Amino acid sequence: MELISGLPDDVARDCLIRVSYEQFAAAAAVCRGWKTEIHSPEFHRQRRSTGHAEKVMVTVQAQPEPEKSGTGSTKRLTNPVYRLSLFNLGTGDWSELPAPPGFGSGLPVMCQVAGVGYDLVVMGGLDPDSWKASNSVFIYNFLSGRWRSGTDMPGGSRSFFACASDSHRTVFVAGGHDDEKNALRSALAYDVETDEWVQLPDMAAERDECKAVYRRDGSFVVVGGYRTEAQGGFERTAEAFDAAEGKWGQVEENFLGCATCPRTVVDGGDGDESGYMCSGGGDLMAKRGDTWQKVARVPGEICNVAYVGALDGSVLLIGSNGYGGVHMGYVFDVKSCSWRKLESPEGFHGHVQSGCILEI
Repeated sequence: MELISGLPDDVARDCLIRVSYEQFAAAAAVCRGWKTEIHSPEFHRQRRSTGHAEKVMVTVQAQPEPEKSGTGSTKRLTNPVYRLSLFNLGTGDWSELPAPPGFGSGLPVMCQVAGVGYDLVVMGGLDPDSWKASNSVFIYNFLSGRWRSGTDMPGGSRSFFACASDSHRTVFVAGGHDDEKNALRSALAYDVETDEWVQLPDMAAERDECKAVYRRDGSFVVVGGYRTEAQGGFERTAEAFDAAEGKWGQVEENFLGCATCPRTVVDGGDGDESGYMCSGGGDLMAKRGDTWQKVARVPGEICNVAYVGALDGSVLLIGSNGYGGVHMGYVFDVKSCSWRKLESPEGFHGHVQSGCILEI
């Protein structure tokens, strides 16, 4: 049976790979042939190889605060309600994902997100009512437009951990702290396809409030953080887990230029740099070899940087002009060394806690 009546299948496939991810579920419902095609691994590879994959930034973002009835003024919420915001880098469109099952009143605070193929994985965080650590895992599939529950993170309570994805199948988790505020050395790997967790060897050091990146060489790198007795005394160190060999390498003592919170550290994406971060002094820094070098000043409107991402020679930055201020986005073009402000509609200016970038 032809995929599209009157057209050779190769031409029909060339049409289907141009369908927006927002229409995947509707297109897959047209017929069995389209569903098989859209759900095949080859479909994903063709979208990427032909340049039709859509780049999407997903952020855990506070909802707009409601207005007091009849006054026109805003009511300050004690605990902001967080949801998932999507920004399509190609079209400039913003949208909101439906909430995972059971989280209609808001996502866990400080939950982490990671992209794996057509899946968005949401894990951990603090229950917005009880403030207890959640080990829940939920996966949103962009092909079906539906959520499914994953197996909870094993190993007891874990908050403020680092996570990163290989973008294909696995999400890695490391560090954080338990219910007694003890920093953790333990690490885990979650296979999204099989819904299975694997315990990894412990890191050399305890790392609370650390950050992680997954490099193109297949290493899961955990950066900074602090030990139990330090309580906020961040370290410069980093250590990398080789996924192929199944072991941690030597601790890199001076990975960061200074002892600072590593939340803005990201992999260099497809560019020439091995990483980017924003310094406390308002500079965008790039890691070249073993040193961090300034590449640009962060736009003057941004005082507090909340999220940084990198892809295709661009660096995305979300931040605000001060505590409680409006959050806004900028894109830095590495080749031209220039910033471009992102236009965002009302309703997408809330505080951003975490985020990730997917190629769909």
